[in-house]
Amino acid sequence: MSTATQPIVVPQSSAALAFRDWAELVKARVTMMIVLTAWTGFYFGAAKTGVSSFSWGLLNTLLGVGLTCAGSAALNEAIERDTDALMRRTAIRPLVTKRIPLVWGLVAGIGMVAGGALYLAFTCNPLTGALSLLTALVYLAAYTPLKKIHPLCTAVGALPGAMPPLLGWTAVRGQVEWEALVLFAIVFFWQFPHFHAIAWLYREDYERAGIRMLPVVEETGRRTARSIIFYLTVLIPVTLLPVWFHMSGRIYMDVAVMGGLAFFAIGWRLATSGLTPQQGRSKRLARHVLLASVFYLPLLFAAMMISAA
Repeated sequence: MSTATQPIVVPQSSAALAFRDWAELVKARVTMMIVLTAWTGFYFGAAKTGVSSFSWGLLNTLLGVGLTCAGSAALNEAIERDTDALMRRTAIRPLVTKRIPLVWGLVAGIGMVAGGALYLAFTCNPLTGALSLLTALVYLAAYTPLKKIHPLCTAVGALPGAMPPLLGWTAVRGQVEWEALVLFAIVFFWQFPHFHAIAWLYREDYERAGIRMLPVVEETGRRTARSIIFYLTVLIPVTLLPVWFHMSGRIYMDVAVMGGLAFFAIGWRLATSGLTPQQGRSKRLARHVLLASVFYLPLLFAAMMISAA
């Protein structure tokens, strides 16, 4: 008789499965990263105002931004559920598989976007509430449909994507100022190599679904490579602007320069490889760019906040 052991499968409870589905619906990991960038904006706005960076104002800001972001993610998945069904990486999303009914997703999404914007307006200031609502509208009404039309969608999507630190700033300052625009610019330019790497990595999925990101509409990858290098080049001096505006000091400057050069080097490997997005070897290089981008931004903002303390 065989004594080989069989793997033990531990069934998940219905509550755990429901939690996982709702976390997927609101893109919890992306939402968390957005909330952290909003915290950076609040931190520097509070420092300029002379108030505590750890306060009820911070909690109100992060909650409001988080709700608006989560609601936007839910509505995006509702709008793109048929497109998501065509891609392997998104085919198991809860609205595609109907584990969450569409009407629930729509009600939750609308409620969180409206609730988050109103919460920010009443607990912080009307400007932050209005800007958060505008961010959601641009994301849903401009970026989302443009993905099926033109590669310009990346630039349009980078606008709402860069808003969270600016929202954090306006939540405490009540106005848009140069320092807030500096934080906005850093996230704006960072997004291009990040999303080009994703589109390069999942090109076949995007092509199947009719999403016209740059690596999909051009077969050679040369324009994508030039774009990655261009934005990584611009990103380095942009990340030094916080030093110019006396937001952060020497530690941050060293991290920004070394991190920027390392990020550039990783992007350069992909851009100069001569490989096309269809070639399997290029996927490994694109994944390196993606992973570098994911580590780069939190490290940069953490160094900025530490150096300012």
